[in-house]
Amino acid sequence: MAHILVVDDEADVRTLIQTALERDGHQVHALASGAELTEAQCDWADCVLLDVMMPGEDGFAVCRRIRDLVNCPILFLTAKTQETDVLTGLGLGGDDYLTKPFRIGELRARVNAHLRRERRTPHSRMIRGGFTFDMNGKELFWQDQPVKLTRGEYAICEYLALHAGQTLDKEQIYVAVFGYDKMADNSAITEHIKNIRAKLKVLGQDPIRTIWGEGYQWKYST
Repeated sequence: MAHILVVDDEADVRTLIQTALERDGHQVHALASGAELTEAQCDWADCVLLDVMMPGEDGFAVCRRIRDLVNCPILFLTAKTQETDVLTGLGLGGDDYLTKPFRIGELRARVNAHLRRERRTPHSRMIRGGFTFDMNGKELFWQDQPVKLTRGEYAICEYLALHAGQTLDKEQIYVAVFGYDKMADNSAITEHIKNIRAKLKVLGQDPIRTIWGEGYQWKYST
């Protein structure tokens, strides 16, 4: 059982999502606007579902406001079909997105996959090319300096580093990291890796190699 926050201005959508996820045994708290979302609710949440197109504070603005308050997956629900719109959300710290209209079975599968990933019991530490992975705390360090990554960004780095030297395609990474094996969204992985590279570039580091037409690999095996 997990605590799930749903923020959507459409009452029918909130009811549909709440009913479906409660059938899976989760506790669901549904809000009609981002303005209703408090810090206490963020502390309670194990997963947050944010509608993008809301009056007032839209989903992207909500994500920007709460990303440092929640240590859990954030999934966007968006009617927008333009890739640049949904990828904007990932750049703000979102982990995944679903495009409306979505199938309720897909929503349940995505949510439960993210929750399973959060509950995995990792090993302790791993060092790859000067980077230290705290696999319990899900934190990355460069020479003892913490690297501020979202949960999804950290999980991608960890998966690549665990398979250092191997070329992994986008679908493999998506399935391994997010645990959902249908309609894997390659554009989400591309955007996450773009964000990771921007953050590591500040440190003068570029450990992820692009193998054109094939995928990505972590350069350092030790």
